[in-house]
Amino acid sequence: MNAAPNFKILPEQNELAQMERDLRFYPSQVTAPKVLSRELITQFNRDGYVKGLRVFDAAGTERNRQYFDALLASVLAAGGDSYSISTAHLKYGYVYDLITNSRIVDYVADILGPNVIGWGSHFFCKMPKDGKAVAWHQDASYWPLTPSKTVTVWLAIDDADCENACMKFIAGSQNFGHLTYRPSSEADHNVLNQSIDNAEQYGTVVYDILQAGEFSIHSDLLLHGSEANTSDRRRCGLTLRYCTPDVRAGAEWNKKGVVVRGSDPTGHWANPPRPSVE
Repeated sequence: MNAAPNFKILPEQNELAQMERDLRFYPSQVTAPKVLSRELITQFNRDGYVKGLRVFDAAGTERNRQYFDALLASVLAAGGDSYSISTAHLKYGYVYDLITNSRIVDYVADILGPNVIGWGSHFFCKMPKDGKAVAWHQDASYWPLTPSKTVTVWLAIDDADCENACMKFIAGSQNFGHLTYRPSSEADHNVLNQSIDNAEQYGTVVYDILQAGEFSIHSDLLLHGSEANTSDRRRCGLTLRYCTPDVRAGAEWNKKGVVVRGSDPTGHWANPPRPSVE
């Protein structure tokens, strides 16, 4: 869930419209995973996601929450909103440390292979009684990237369940490739600007219920979304985006890419250093 609200036509969107992109699903080719079971690799290839992966204990989970609480307060004081903390790994050392966290990257490498680029990081925070849904969509629709070899880690900062509007997936929908969408209207109350109608025809709805400190991984072609948060509880997650080095980025998005595992034999990704600001 995977873009900020209040969309304007950005330069990368114009470039995206002109790019020739390979938007086929590429199943994992990893045959000797280190932390994921072979059964979970098979599940990712079939369903487009794996979930319920634990990476932080109680102390680490609390550190993440305290960090985000302080960051959100700072952003709100500066006039931002709870969805506007994006490309955070290039701004904040703490988030850089999360996108490069070896325990998280171990899982990603079991899907993408030995060389991994981390290029995106975005907090998606639904405040209590938020009122905004995230319509069914595919991440690949928004990104000037080709081929479609990107996955998203959704790291739960808070517990995420059906009551406070956890993510939901359409299992197996990545296998249909890139799907036709329509622009969202104001009546949709949608965080994003795209909607795919009748998404349930492409597979079974699965809810991505996570405890804080757990994460899921999903394909950039998997249909997903979330309901409006009508509860009294916040629901915050940090999305971390990863791809293989052979992915080409338009609109200078290669400047965002950090080599988090192995190497970048293409030299395409800028591999910026860790920010000094925590």
